[in-house]
Amino acid sequence: MAGYACRLPRRYRYRGYRKGGNAGPVIAVAVAAALLAAGGTKAVSLPGHHPAPPAAPGSNEALANQMAASGYGWAGGQAACLDALWTEESGFDASAVNPSSGATGIPQLLPSAHRVPAGWSSPRVQIRWGLEYIAGTYGTPCAAWKFERSHVPNWY
Repeated sequence: MAGYACRLPRRYRYRGYRKGGNAGPVIAVAVAAALLAAGGTKAVSLPGHHPAPPAAPGSNEALANQMAASGYGWAGGQAACLDALWTEESGFDASAVNPSSGATGIPQLLPSAHRVPAGWSSPRVQIRWGLEYIAGTYGTPCAAWKFERSHVPNWY
């Protein structure tokens, strides 16, 4: 069977587990584990599953993927890890706020730990900050995703 680039279809993304769950979380975790085992750079094959469509043009996810690829060379498996990470954190919603921690935006910046950049309401500013944070703290999105999944509650 041909390998699939591993952008998780929305129905299989881990975020669904928090809303009642189904088989999706098991699949998402299996895909993420396969990605990490492959170094986040190879295609992953899963029987019976099809690759997700590309992110909708003009979406925050598409913007993040474009900025990650052009600024850091993060494409393929690294883009899939970034998608999984920020889907888990905020669903790519620039107005997302964690009610318990106060973390905000697409990358879930914690204002008590980091200076909030000017223009924070802009998805582009949030994505730029998030990519810089991942590069400086973890090196790659797959390393950040691996850290996120390594403990409960999940954070990176």
